[in-house]
Amino acid sequence: MTELKRLRLLVTSVLPWLLIVGGCAGTGGGYNPTTNINELNQEVLNEQPIKNVVIAHVNLGKPSRNYVERSEPMIDGRVAAYLKDNGYKVLPQREFSQRWDNAKLIYGDPVDPTTGRVNTKTFIQLISAVRDQMREQTNVEGFVFTDLIEHEVTIGAGMTRIARFHGVSRKPTLRGAGDGVTADFDWGAPMAAISLQVSLYNLELKQVFAGIGGIDLSDAVDTRSGRGFIRRRDILENEDFIDEGIELALHPLITMKNWPGQNPES
Repeated sequence: MTELKRLRLLVTSVLPWLLIVGGCAGTGGGYNPTTNINELNQEVLNEQPIKNVVIAHVNLGKPSRNYVERSEPMIDGRVAAYLKDNGYKVLPQREFSQRWDNAKLIYGDPVDPTTGRVNTKTFIQLISAVRDQMREQTNVEGFVFTDLIEHEVTIGAGMTRIARFHGVSRKPTLRGAGDGVTADFDWGAPMAAISLQVSLYNLELKQVFAGIGGIDLSDAVDTRSGRGFIRRRDILENEDFIDEGIELALHPLITMKNWPGQNPES
């Protein structure tokens, strides 16, 4: 495969497991059937170990929604800390962002501000230029992309009212002045949730790892109307939930203790 085709796949591929969600009820802990089986190319890593990485400040896919995007620097910081705690050296993000911004002056912005669509050709030119410069001027060995993905989930049947997705179990919160819902409230209606997708590429821009972990629900039960869901104000503020999502998204590149993807009955 030529480098151009490989880079095109980097931008345009949509992982088939990206939006796998489950509807089982549960209380968290133990086996979670929605846990993603992340992809690790151990053979390539054995040939070219990666320990010096930089976290890109841009998404591999389309940009996040604005109410999610504002949390990206914080989550990137927690991803960096987790990588460092597990033996990786993380270069300052400015090493990537400054070169990216300089490349944009030459090739243009790959993101259409109106539609949010990514121009594949321009993205390839930008990431290639950044890669070439960083390979020559730094000791970087890999590029980490951290995309916050918003998708739909459903609440499992039963009294516990739990949503399970990408390895986590989350109970919906309430928003509004009321304290309940109507008798005909549709608990089976889809609601929004956020997961973290992590991708690692080597200097040949070959994907060596791809993973995803659930973080939290971005919708809450609307108690004002008692009939549906509404966006939460405190999106991505629970640090424990964020850290759990990071651990899930990076397993088995970094082994997660008590990983919930192993069925005890298998």
